[in-house]
Amino acid sequence: MTDDEKSKKAAALAAEIMRLAQNTILLNLRFMDSAVMRLAFTPSDTTYRVDGAKLFYGEEFTLRRYLAHKNQVPRDVLHMIMHCVFRHAFAGDVDPVLWDLACDICAEHTITSLGLDCFETEYSAAQRDALRNLENGAGSFTAEKLYRYFREKKPTLEEVSRLHSLFAVDDHRLWYNGGTPPDEDENKKGEKQDGGGDDENQPSGGGEGGGADSSDSGDGDGENAGGSNEETAQANAKKGALEKEWEEISRSIQMDMETFSKEKGETAGEMALQLKEVNRDRYDYAAFLKKFAVPGEAMKINDDEFDYIFYTYGLGLFGNMPLIEPLEYKEDCRVREFVIAVDTSGSTSSGLVRKFLQKTYSILKSTESFFNEINLHIIQCDSAVQEHVRIKNQSEFDAYISNFTAKGLGGTDFRPVFREVDRLIAEKEFTRLGGLIYFTDGYGTFPERKPPYKTAFVFVGNPLTVPPVPPWAIRAVLEEQD
Repeated sequence: MTDDEKSKKAAALAAEIMRLAQNTILLNLRFMDSAVMRLAFTPSDTTYRVDGAKLFYGEEFTLRRYLAHKNQVPRDVLHMIMHCVFRHAFAGDVDPVLWDLACDICAEHTITSLGLDCFETEYSAAQRDALRNLENGAGSFTAEKLYRYFREKKPTLEEVSRLHSLFAVDDHRLWYNGGTPPDEDENKKGEKQDGGGDDENQPSGGGEGGGADSSDSGDGDGENAGGSNEETAQANAKKGALEKEWEEISRSIQMDMETFSKEKGETAGEMALQLKEVNRDRYDYAAFLKKFAVPGEAMKINDDEFDYIFYTYGLGLFGNMPLIEPLEYKEDCRVREFVIAVDTSGSTSSGLVRKFLQKTYSILKSTESFFNEINLHIIQCDSAVQEHVRIKNQSEFDAYISNFTAKGLGGTDFRPVFREVDRLIAEKEFTRLGGLIYFTDGYGTFPERKPPYKTAFVFVGNPLTVPPVPPWAIRAVLEEQD
């Protein structure tokens, strides 16, 4: 048999193995059909890579992975599909080494949690031991939370390498260069030909701290560096559209798991929780605060009502004297009268309370959010009002934040705050109250009736564990890093 014949036979065998892997996933995880069929399986001379549009597989590499363990290739393919479903390839500004590791652990943990024999490999037992150790520290196996855990813990290079050898499957280089397909000839140079999480599989991390492939970590970057701004914009637009498409696929899988597949007994509890976390609505807290703004006049040039015709006519007629000056005030929506209530019960972290106030303060003190003269009331409450402070300007807000101390740490009852605000309204302390934001863990007694002003309860943590709020209130769940 000639070399050309051997190559064609190897290509045909690799393609057949990939088809078998697809069928294995479709047979055992029917809710994954849209994800499996979205990717174009493309042979190459590299190891494994996925960019959201194509799944590149090295033909010889795939054959060796299959020979090592019959379940390895189906698991590898599912691993890369998980990256797309969880949208790992579309992260923003991250440390590529830690992000790659977090994403690989997330994908492998999700597959392990399925409990299907067809995806068990020789590495499964060692992975479970490592996952048990991580669970004590990270608490959750979403890529975002694992990434934050690694950023805070700062693991050693040896620890990163150990975890990488257990969980890494594919090269993530395409995630960081706009999805430019690999230069196969360059990728082939210097590659090792062995599987099972060895150095050849280490993601380049955009050229930082990568594995054995870091020598050619510039694949695709040369084109982008020499390309025009228009080409870069087109690449970004294409990536954005691809991310949106995978978001729709992810939500479709989540819906299928919660309805039809659940009725058929196809359970994948951990994956369902992961999808809920990934697909949940994110809140822009700065935009959220704008819901409580009220109109008023601000000292600001009003370009909308400025008449350029009379202005330029005067300049032409009299030299430097316009016939009309621009308005020096403008009707604007900002925060003027507002109440911030903080739950200082024993179940609420005082550190989170301070972070919440500091975040709210940093947004409100901007000139685009605050009127110069304000009427802000900050109320600390557990089962009773513990402190009530009125803030009139930014300097008073500065002083309050710098000397803040949580008071209370008892039970939780929201009603005293609402009674206090009702008293302030009755005493004409407010003329146009923008609303009330209540920062809490949610476990308390809510008022029975809707107040005559906007009310929001803000929580920090997992939205799946946050208690419901009354139908008249706004509910917002923020992540701690926000």
